[in-house]
Amino acid sequence: MRAIGKITLSIENFDPEILIDGVAVPVRVRRSARAKAYRLSLDHARGELRLSLPTRANLQRALGWAQEHEGWVRSQLARQPARVMLGDGAVFPLEGREVRIGWIEGASRTIRLEEDRLLLGGAVESVAPRVLRWLRMRAKAVLETESHAMARDNGLTVASVGIGDPRSRWASCASSGVIRYSWRLILCPPEVRRATVAHELAHLLHMDHSPAFHAAHKRILGADPRPARAWLRAHGTALHRFAG
Repeated sequence: MRAIGKITLSIENFDPEILIDGVAVPVRVRRSARAKAYRLSLDHARGELRLSLPTRANLQRALGWAQEHEGWVRSQLARQPARVMLGDGAVFPLEGREVRIGWIEGASRTIRLEEDRLLLGGAVESVAPRVLRWLRMRAKAVLETESHAMARDNGLTVASVGIGDPRSRWASCASSGVIRYSWRLILCPPEVRRATVAHELAHLLHMDHSPAFHAAHKRILGADPRPARAWLRAHGTALHRFAG
C-alpha cells in the first residue's frame, strides 16, 4: 500500500484474470481511496489492463463487472499496437525514417548505421538488448547536444541532461535546470524532438503552461510547436511498442 499525497493506493500482489474470447487476460488491480466506482482502462504503452476500485470493494464482484465489459476490452486490445522486439530483421523508426536491423554472422559486435540499415554481429540472442542500449546512448548524446546548444543560443543554462523511459510524458524539467527526456524521442522526426527540447527549455523561464510559457516555447524553437504536439498525439503511443 502506498500513500500519494493524502490518497492511499493499494496494488494487489497478484494479477487476477478475465476471459476475452476464452483467452485469459491479466488484470492489474488498483485500490484507491479516491475511487468511487469501478473503472477499466488499458495502458497502451505497457499493454496492461487495469481495474481501479474503491479501497473496500469486493474484488470478485469487481472482476465480474469487468468481465461484463468484455466487448469494450476486446475493442481496446484490437487497437493495441503489436509489440516489436528490436531483433534481427525488425524495422523501427530512427529520427523519423524506417531502419531495418541486420544481424551478420561472424561480424563485429560493433553497431553501425549504414543508410537505412543498422548492422551488427555478435551473439544473435543479444541483438535486441544491444540495439536498445545503442538507441539510448544515441538519444542521450543527441538530446544533450541539442539542449545545451539551444539553451546557449537563448541565454539559458541547463544543469544536466538525462534520459529514461517514462510512460506518461516525453520530458520533464526541474527548476534546478535538470532535464530528463524519454529515450524514445530519438525515434521521432527531428523537428518533433527539437520542439520537445524547446518545450523543456521554456520551462526554465516559466514553470507552468501559461501564455508566457507558450510564447517562450515558440520563440526558442523558432517555429510553431503545434504540428510537433499533433504528431506526438497521433503517433506517440505507438513508439512504446519497441522493446529490447
